[in-house]
Amino acid sequence: MNIAVTVVGVGLLVFLAHVFAEVFSRKRVPDVLLLIIIGLAIGPLLGIVSPDHLGLVGPVFTTITLVTILFEGGTELKFDTLRNSLRGTSLLTFLNFFATLIVVGLLSWLFLDLEPIVAFMLGAIIGGTSSAVVIPLVRQLNISSNSRTILILESAFSDVLCIVFALAFIEAAQLGEIQVGTTIGQILASFILASIMGLIGAFFWSVILHRVRNIKNSIFTTPAFVFIIYGISELLGYSGAISALAFGIGLANTDLIKGTALSRYFTKEPDSLNETERILFGEAVFLLKTFFFVYIGVSMQLSEWVPILIGFVITLILFALRIPVVRASMPISDANNTNQDLIFMSTIVPKGLAAAVLATIPMQQGIVGGELIKDIVFSVILFSIVFTSVLIPLIEKSTGMQAFYTNSLNFNMWIREQIQNFQQRRAEKKAGKTGLKEDKTANETGEEKPGDSAEKKDSANEVV
Repeated sequence: MNIAVTVVGVGLLVFLAHVFAEVFSRKRVPDVLLLIIIGLAIGPLLGIVSPDHLGLVGPVFTTITLVTILFEGGTELKFDTLRNSLRGTSLLTFLNFFATLIVVGLLSWLFLDLEPIVAFMLGAIIGGTSSAVVIPLVRQLNISSNSRTILILESAFSDVLCIVFALAFIEAAQLGEIQVGTTIGQILASFILASIMGLIGAFFWSVILHRVRNIKNSIFTTPAFVFIIYGISELLGYSGAISALAFGIGLANTDLIKGTALSRYFTKEPDSLNETERILFGEAVFLLKTFFFVYIGVSMQLSEWVPILIGFVITLILFALRIPVVRASMPISDANNTNQDLIFMSTIVPKGLAAAVLATIPMQQGIVGGELIKDIVFSVILFSIVFTSVLIPLIEKSTGMQAFYTNSLNFNMWIREQIQNFQQRRAEKKAGKTGLKEDKTANETGEEKPGDSAEKKDSANEVV
């Protein structure tokens, strides 16, 4: 490929990304969808670019993008918001993951002729949501900070569940048994220890940040340190993604240390990101996000239509399943989550990097059905991102879609109302029948038979 043409293409892509962002702000057509369409056009449709052109750089690039987006997203989360969102996050994350795992696993076992372990492996792989898609998307939506935080945390936490359970099913397929204790231990370690590592790293960096700034051209040392934290966490067997998110959260809440007992041990107060650094990291995330979604479109495999159709059907099931999951996770009385927030939460189910990486492992390990799983997962990734991108502007513009999701979210309340109405009608009908019966009895009692009247008249004459 001509280098000059490639450079021109990169420049045009950056300009188009800004144009797409402006289109989204005005017309509510998500830039994510348009970038993926560009990737599909230059990738599998026209064959101009393929993932092989990037070689080993592709996976490294996607990982760097994920870490940077998680870190930068964490810097906007405050502990007060986290505390208010934690219950909803845990409920939504676990319900969505296990509902997907069970439903997709059972359907794949019954209709795709997969072994039970392999079928549930597929459910585990696509059980989460993608941080790289969710975080940029929710920032552009008009939802409450509580709902935004829940969706961001869900995307990070669900990746851990996907990775741990998918690898557990892969190991079970090879060994013939599932080690429940090991799986639970890995989940706890991934969540707790990775979070602790990220928070400790953030505290350490906040203490030395004012000194690092004295070094020339040191503004990118902060994301560099995030990469180090991510790599160490992954090498220790924990979740690097959770560590990167926790690092950003810790760095955004260093003001909580001021005035505490810890502050007495330092000559200067712990520091956080300044406005210049926030703007620069925001621009970096914008560029990485642009190339990431184009790369997703390029990486899609559209060679066989059967897995594509299966992925399409599974995606429809996932979006239908998301509605009762959101309703069950979010309390009706919670004032922080409006009906509009719940509707958006019901449409944000994109799959991404974790699912794509996990999808290739069964085939590499020689598991029967591994190639089918890979093709189905890639299809689900594509359709889930497209559906999410299309539904958001439709909901904002179409009252019919809003009414559909509102009725679907309140379906249990509608059923309850219908049952109550049925019981009330039945009670009224029963009361009406009882009233008619009483009236009939009263009428029968009040009527006189002709024989009785004659007898009464004869008796009267005799008395006279």
